[in-house]
Amino acid sequence: MTLLRRTFVAAALMATTTLATLTPGTALAQEKVLRVVPHSNLAILDPIWTTAYMSRNHGYMIYDTLFATDEKANIKPQMVDTWSVSGDNRLWTFKLRKGLEFHDGKPVTSEDVVASLQRWGKRDAMGSGLMQFVQRMDTPAPDTFRIFLGEACGFVLEALGKPSSNVPFIMPKRIAETDAFKQIEEHIGSGPYVFKKDEFKPGDKAVYVKNTKYVPRNEPPSGTAGGKHVYVDRVEWNLALRDAQAQLNALKKGEVDVIEALGFDFYEAAKKDADIQLPTYANLGMQYMARFNHLHKPFDNPKVRQAAIAAMTQEPFLRAQVGVKELYKSCPSMFICNTPFGSTAGSDLQAKSNLRKAQELLKASGYDGTTIVIMKPTDLASIQKLPDVAAQLLRQAGFKVDLQAMDWQTLVGRRAKKDAPDKGGWHMFLTAWQAFDVWSPIANPITDTRGEKSGWFGWASDDKMITLRNEFMRATAEADKKKLADQIHTRAFEIGTHAPLGEYMQPMAARKNISGFFINNSNVYWNLKKD
Repeated sequence: MTLLRRTFVAAALMATTTLATLTPGTALAQEKVLRVVPHSNLAILDPIWTTAYMSRNHGYMIYDTLFATDEKANIKPQMVDTWSVSGDNRLWTFKLRKGLEFHDGKPVTSEDVVASLQRWGKRDAMGSGLMQFVQRMDTPAPDTFRIFLGEACGFVLEALGKPSSNVPFIMPKRIAETDAFKQIEEHIGSGPYVFKKDEFKPGDKAVYVKNTKYVPRNEPPSGTAGGKHVYVDRVEWNLALRDAQAQLNALKKGEVDVIEALGFDFYEAAKKDADIQLPTYANLGMQYMARFNHLHKPFDNPKVRQAAIAAMTQEPFLRAQVGVKELYKSCPSMFICNTPFGSTAGSDLQAKSNLRKAQELLKASGYDGTTIVIMKPTDLASIQKLPDVAAQLLRQAGFKVDLQAMDWQTLVGRRAKKDAPDKGGWHMFLTAWQAFDVWSPIANPITDTRGEKSGWFGWASDDKMITLRNEFMRATAEADKKKLADQIHTRAFEIGTHAPLGEYMQPMAARKNISGFFINNSNVYWNLKKD
């Protein structure tokens, strides 16, 4: 065979091979990949160890839940098929639905459930509240588990169906038996996607593939409830694309399909683009807040905390961070305005404050001039301006402030440290909560004032708040709950648990060829189709 003929044959074979690879009907040609720019980096893979939303969202991709919360805040069964409760409301019996299987091929059993609930109950505010009533849990059959309460309480299903951090995700027993204060090392669930640990690169990408064995419920998706149908083969989270302008440019070019948290500065531009949609995925907004470290001076003094709250009026934060008036509003309630427990009780400290009042409170507090260490995330556009506003307002009130910049995942790790601020700890950080996380005195982790035993960072300590919260847990009449919620709200301002900084809606942006968005008040990626 001549050299020319050999070259021709080789080229023909290569062309044939390439054509066969790309012929419609092959796996490669049919694979549908949903490319998402999440709101931050993913570094912590344990959604029980932290309340960080990236870890929660990762959890929703690979795990499932016993119950879920729909868009109207109703609790619906998810992994549970049927359940019953005794006449005295102290024995709860649950039966799992058929077809539940972990990604390693092993069936989900009641032992996995109990181990998962026990670990969750040691970290989550609502979970720890529930565990105060639990005498024991048992597993009379592989598909059945029971919860025995020492006394009746009014929030069993609400706790098991908690939609946001920390979500009571179900894990294999061997993983769930990991110490609640150590991170898990295996990431196997029974949810709609399988995590590709071999492709995970923190700061670069996270990959999830369709769980072909997942059996979704028959109900339509609503909130975190209903059928979790997967219509794409693969979801890729782009963790490297952090600049808001670069994100929008990539969306316009079709290099990505979804921007989970569109930069507020680019809201109007995205709104006018013919190829971009701004999906409605939430019917409740989010709340900004500033959290104090109650363990160290000067914020171990409630009078200093009150002075800081008085200094941090909400409008400057909302105007600087959001800027788009239609997307934000001031709200004096720690429990979200226009929700069942929304309250103004005790809020005059902040809502009717001014700079002079804050200065007077600080002078009277005995503040000793300690420099306040505020952690500032540099890579989370939705909150990165808040620390600058806080620093300015606190300085005007008379505080000394050290603003320390770091990426969000570093902040998440550092806020778990109880060390003194000059030894790697902190005094304050600012963050945002989705409404479901903070609209109830039980779910809201800020109301957990068990000091260093509490599950959330800042470690507030107050016996009176503990008593009020326990009374709320026992209450069954809505009028009694509302009265207690007002008392808890008042007490939170009295002891200065934190400063609520207003409410806002976080816009999402997507290409118009993506469909299936629904109200979920989180960031979940089932039910989406890519045309």
